[in-house]
Amino acid sequence: MIQDYRSASLEQPIHVAEYLYRRLYEVGIRGVHGVPGDYNLVALDYLPKAGLKWVGSVNELNAGYAADGYARIKGIAALITTFGVGELSALNAIAGAYSECVPVVHIVGTPSTLSQKDGMLLHHTLGNGDFNVFKHMSANISCYVATLNDPTTIAAEIDQAIRECYIQSRPVYITLPSDMVTKSVEGARLSTPLDLSFKPNDPEKEDYVVDVCLKYLSAAQRPTILVDACAIRHRALDETRALVTKSGIPTFVTPMGKGAIDETLPNYGGVYAGDGSNPGVKDRIENSDLVLSIGALQSDFNTAGFTVRTSQMHSIDFHSTYVRVRHSEYPGVRMNGVLSKVVQRLGKINVHPGPEPHNELPKGETKDDGVISQAWLWPRVGQWLRERDTVITETGTANFGIWQTRFPKDVTAISQVLWGSIGYATGACAGVALAAKELGRHEKKDGGRTILFTGDGSFQLTAQEVSTMIRRELRPIIFVIVNDGFEIERQIHDDPNQDYNDIQPWKYAQLVDTFGAKKGSYETYQVKTKQQLEDLFADEKFSSAPHLQFVELYVPRGDAPVALQLTAQASAKNNAKEY
Repeated sequence: MIQDYRSASLEQPIHVAEYLYRRLYEVGIRGVHGVPGDYNLVALDYLPKAGLKWVGSVNELNAGYAADGYARIKGIAALITTFGVGELSALNAIAGAYSECVPVVHIVGTPSTLSQKDGMLLHHTLGNGDFNVFKHMSANISCYVATLNDPTTIAAEIDQAIRECYIQSRPVYITLPSDMVTKSVEGARLSTPLDLSFKPNDPEKEDYVVDVCLKYLSAAQRPTILVDACAIRHRALDETRALVTKSGIPTFVTPMGKGAIDETLPNYGGVYAGDGSNPGVKDRIENSDLVLSIGALQSDFNTAGFTVRTSQMHSIDFHSTYVRVRHSEYPGVRMNGVLSKVVQRLGKINVHPGPEPHNELPKGETKDDGVISQAWLWPRVGQWLRERDTVITETGTANFGIWQTRFPKDVTAISQVLWGSIGYATGACAGVALAAKELGRHEKKDGGRTILFTGDGSFQLTAQEVSTMIRRELRPIIFVIVNDGFEIERQIHDDPNQDYNDIQPWKYAQLVDTFGAKKGSYETYQVKTKQQLEDLFADEKFSSAPHLQFVELYVPRGDAPVALQLTAQASAKNNAKEY
């Protein structure tokens, strides 16, 4: 509940904008994404006062993608746009963050409360006097909406919005009218940190669920663990990793769960996505007599077209709002507390080793000067990755190809598998690279690189964000996979001659110079053969990422990872279904 703050005098008066930004700083935000507009300009002046830095993107959509990527590394992000034209341009990115449970605080500078009350015919409006229409649009893709119109409640509204964003791990929408920016609120509230803790489970209910879980776990002969996206998004990785390590149970991840588990562990078995899985992985999961499913998100692309075959009678599902044991559901029991107690009370269990994960070069592929195939590329990428890297993959050949890698320790994988907006990855890369810079990863020699793999078709949608990376002196390694267009679309609708999937060929590497990068602050490469890629991977200057590296990587048109081919076939069948 929001509690009104009403007082004739303020103990420590502070302007609304500064209060808002100090709360953002408190939760770990340092860089704020967005695009300036006349309704937010005065508010932007307050950023330095709170220790925040303005990032500035080339458009609001890219800024939203960048905020999404930043939040996946830092835990939460902020985006500032202007009323109407600015916020609507960002809506696709915000919808993606909502879909994929990514916490972004979207702040919209709006016309003054007086202008809104009088229904003035202002620019950036629909001309009908309705100043709430855009807020209503955003309400369906936000977990909380805060309208900062009343100084007596503004501070409480800000606190509640940021808390909901963090706890629910979804975007919130905050309107900041131009005349409210300099109003004063109680700054003494800032001495009390926001409560970002999860509401504890009812102890009796939690203990009961733990006992039930342990009962089935101790009886299982071939248990497995399957880790999915919501274990990451809802901040249950510490408990999940403790269970994986202590139990020794064969553990697998879904495509959206990639990177959640240390893949160097002896009990890590690989990626499970139904028919898109390695045969050994598929057999081990589907023949398990108990699957501990943590944070499942069974979308079509995350399950290779709904080809997952596990029985609910042999599953325990852990989620952020409930736990389901076989067919019995326990609402209001969050997975974090249950997993913690399961680890604490874990006794002797039956553990049968899972399949040994591999990422060697596929049989029949040799290191030569031949064409780079998808089957050869991704296992080789896995061998080149280093500890603490962050890998961003576009939802195309790159996302499905990365399934074939085995990560070193502490590698983070970022993709937008559920929402799947073309061009997401390049925008997100800017946010990830900024977060890495803030965390000091750029200065480390032992990994910490930001690496982007995106297709040429996807890159053309958001290529301008490379300009932001240059401006902010970020150091990603960017691979643009050149295969003449939207290969994932060609795979879904098997007609390679349709020109709507074709694109205008660009001189991709030259864009870095076009966007104004200074000589010596970047390198560009064009790679067309396996040997050229091997030589590039062996070049320590390239691999250490001292500055922005941009690679044109040529792969044949029509070639796609097997997992993508299988998922595309299933997607085409779903699209063709009729009543």
